[in-house]
Amino acid sequence: MNENPVPPTTDQPSSVPKLTINNWAVEDRPREKLMKLGARALSNAELLAILIGSGTPQESAVDLMKRVLNDCHNNLNALGKMSLEELMAYKGVGEAKAVSILAACELGKRRQHEDAGSRPQLNSADAIYSYMHPHLQDLEVEEAWVLLLNHHYKLIKEVCISRGGISETAVDVRLILKHALLNNATVVALCHNHPSGNNRPSAEDDRLTANIKRACDYMRIYLIDHLVITDGSYYSYREEGRLD
Repeated sequence: MNENPVPPTTDQPSSVPKLTINNWAVEDRPREKLMKLGARALSNAELLAILIGSGTPQESAVDLMKRVLNDCHNNLNALGKMSLEELMAYKGVGEAKAVSILAACELGKRRQHEDAGSRPQLNSADAIYSYMHPHLQDLEVEEAWVLLLNHHYKLIKEVCISRGGISETAVDVRLILKHALLNNATVVALCHNHPSGNNRPSAEDDRLTANIKRACDYMRIYLIDHLVITDGSYYSYREEGRLD
């Protein structure tokens, strides 16, 4: 018996033609429903249907988005990881609609960084991870970021200092110190991602951390942490007792 699941198909399912959104009762149309009840009353598929505007003659925009979301296990994070080409493989999703979907997903991630006009306080590994995860979660290559903080651990600025390959990226310690000094930062945190999903640091990560700590100590800058971030977990040198 074959226990492997049948892979989802992006082809239009054969079925009796459905009513278009214009044929629905007014209270069931996504735009009208949003105006009457507010955005929170709409499902993810209905919100996405508003973005793309239309489906196909055989499938409404809502049903089309339900099908796309079903292939993503109804997970918006998985939807945001899709490429333009993957979205455009669905009948009824052209380039403009695919771009709109990915733009909306990116706005959702950026909104996580908005904090009512105040600077976030990044005084723990959890706080640093929560702040940086949206930056790094969808990347297919390694990136290294330095977070520049004041003495209250409030964020001054975040800077991408290196972008590399699938398994490694080069970080210049001097560049970290330069950004810290130019922005009057007294505390810094380093973060980089592992696209492989393995959050264990490499030997090179260990050497880099030791070099950065020595340089920061010399310049009287506090290295609060170095996080290795994956999509769903992290490794903290501070929590593991390796920065004492």
